[in-house]
Order: sequence, then C-alpha cells, then structure tokens
Amino acid sequence: MSGHPEADIYHRQGMGNPSGIGDRPALVIVDFVEGFADPAHFGGGNIGPAIAETVGLLAFARRQHWPVAHTRVVYAEDGSDAGVFTLKAPSLRKLTETSPLSQIVPELAPRAGELIVRKQGASGFFDTSLAAWLAFRRVDTVAVAGCTTSGCVRATVVDSMQHNFRTVCVMDCVGDRALAPHEANLFDIGQKYADLMTRAELEAAWMARP
Repeated sequence: MSGHPEADIYHRQGMGNPSGIGDRPALVIVDFVEGFADPAHFGGGNIGPAIAETVGLLAFARRQHWPVAHTRVVYAEDGSDAGVFTLKAPSLRKLTETSPLSQIVPELAPRAGELIVRKQGASGFFDTSLAAWLAFRRVDTVAVAGCTTSGCVRATVVDSMQHNFRTVCVMDCVGDRALAPHEANLFDIGQKYADLMTRAELEAAWMARP
C-alpha cells in the first residue's frame, strides 16, 4: 500500500519493512462465523468476498499441510464470562456455543486436526491455547484471514507479531463491516506488524521458496 498519502513519513522513519515468510507457516482464520457473514448482525462491507476468497486459501493451506486454526467468539449462555468487551458491544453476548450466529460458515468448516479457538476477547491469542498450539508445531509464520480487519484481525495480527511469529495479513481474505476502517487498519498493519499480501501473492511466494 505504498500509494497511501501518508506513506512517506513511515518510510522516512524506517517502517514498513518486510518480515518475510519462514519455513513452517500456519493459517489462522479469525471469526468467519455466521453472525459476521450476515449484515443484519455483525457483518456487511467486504466480509462476504473475504470469506469467498478464504475458501481457496484454506484449500491451499490444507494441500501444503499447514496447521490451521479457526477462532470463534463464544460466551457462556448465562453471560458469566462476559467482560468489558461486551459493555462496548453488548450484542456479542449472543455468540454462545450453541447459537447459530457463532457457528463457523459451512464453506470453511474445520476438519479433524484443525484447532477451534473459543475466545472472549478480540485477539485469537489472548487467554487461549493458540500460541502454545502453534509453538508445539514449530510454526514460524502465521497467515491471518478473517474479520473484522479493524477489530479481531488486527488484534490477532498484533499478538502474533508479539509472540515473534512472522505474520502475513492476507489482504483479500480479511474484511470489515465498513471499508474506511478496513483500509486504514490494513495500512497500519503493513507499516508495523505484518506483511500485506494477497492470497495469490502468498501462495506464489510459498511455492517459489528455495
């Protein structure tokens, strides 16, 4: 996103450098559940096209035998584990284990051996087993798809970097209910936390490795 009008100051300050792709990638798909696919609940914007593009990315990751993790926001039926996040967005409490809204969309349904992370916060890493699960599999690079770009994707990307995983935010496989925060957060993510690549670029870079 070098054409961004504010890119020059970041370049002068030495930001936006690539962290690259390592030898053992994993794919983390953030919150592509029914509620976020539906504009009547949590969806809208470009989330639908991002889900459609992630179908192909997930198929590629499986062919390459990358570890795959899926995240869901899941609260207790009685709200006993609800926190400040649900004060800001009370409708999140609808996302319980059995709610149709919290089920992963069928076109991205997990397979045996893929991790399903249940979380109550924005990041897929916060207070979950995700980092340990990736470390056990000797993952060094995390490719992130999902929604929303400005919310749970951004939080997951930042925490991935802070766990010292090389991180790729797959631009056409992430979406948001509004396009302005989507674009702004992609720019910021690319300057400080992750490499920005399209699905095609990521797949090509992986297949072209030495």
